[in-house]
Amino acid sequence: MPSPRSSRERRAGGSSSGRPEFLSLVSQRSPIPPDSPSRRKESGISAAAPMPEEDCMKLNPSFLGIALSSLLAIDLWASKRLGVCAGEGSTWGSARPLMKVIEISGHGIPWLLGTFYGLCQSDSSAAREVLLNLLFALLLDLVMVAVVKGIVKRPRPTHNKMDMFVTISVDKYSFPSGHATRAALVCRFVLRHLVLAIPLRVLMVLWVLIVSVSRVMLGRHNMTDVLFGLLLGYMLYSVVEYCWLSPLSAPALFALWSH
Repeated sequence: MPSPRSSRERRAGGSSSGRPEFLSLVSQRSPIPPDSPSRRKESGISAAAPMPEEDCMKLNPSFLGIALSSLLAIDLWASKRLGVCAGEGSTWGSARPLMKVIEISGHGIPWLLGTFYGLCQSDSSAAREVLLNLLFALLLDLVMVAVVKGIVKRPRPTHNKMDMFVTISVDKYSFPSGHATRAALVCRFVLRHLVLAIPLRVLMVLWVLIVSVSRVMLGRHNMTDVLFGLLLGYMLYSVVEYCWLSPLSAPALFALWSH
């Protein structure tokens, strides 16, 4: 008959020998589920990798980009609201013919033809010098506006009717306003080199303002097109003054126009 001590030893030995098998069975029968917290914790380490810098830039636009986008939206909204003469059925559609007359007064062709005619008919050397530099200013204005329009390529406002007076290929673009640029340039030139009475000087400044406002009212341009055009015309006059043509600097040109 086996002793109680030997039976206890056999039970203890059996349990100790069977424990590894029991643990292996438990590990085989209860694997970690794929959606368990521990598994999610392990996968979360790899999922939380830092984003590339360019993606961060796209998701977090700069303050300057937000400000420019907001100003552009305000510009388009205000320009459309102010286009009261854009069509016959607009709020001020009856004033559209008058606005188109003002448009012609700031067009480049009348100014070029008038300056050229005056240059041909002038008998004074001082008058020829002024008119020749005005012709140079008008040609410079045409070139600069065409270059900027070709680079920016901003389309005309959607509410604009393409019935403008004598257009060329770049005139389908809106930025900057060539009328505003020309008006500012001519106004500064005339006020500087022609002796005019005060009422005429005031009328010259009012003409610049009316031409500039008419561009938005007709729906030809947005407000920023006109504002930049005025600034560009003002700056172009400084270029004309710096490159002023005189009988000493350009004797061949003055010999061509001398009678």
